[in-house]
Amino acid sequence: PAVNVFSNISKKEETNRRHYHPLQELQLSIFEYIEGFYNSKRPHGSLHMLTSNEAEALYREQNT
Repeated sequence: PAVNVFSNISKKEETNRRHYHPLQELQLSIFEYIEGFYNSKRPHGSLHMLTSNEAEALYREQNT
């Protein structure tokens, strides 16, 4: 499932590179990774090499 793929990628690209203290620091790091990189800059093969944000914008454009 997509959640497992995301979990593996986020561990490799972000969370395994640092030590977090306290929990809020980890939560902020994950949020920044998702919004600042994963959705906006990282192309996805399953989306024909579009970013998540690009694919969503294209979907909305085609369905409005």
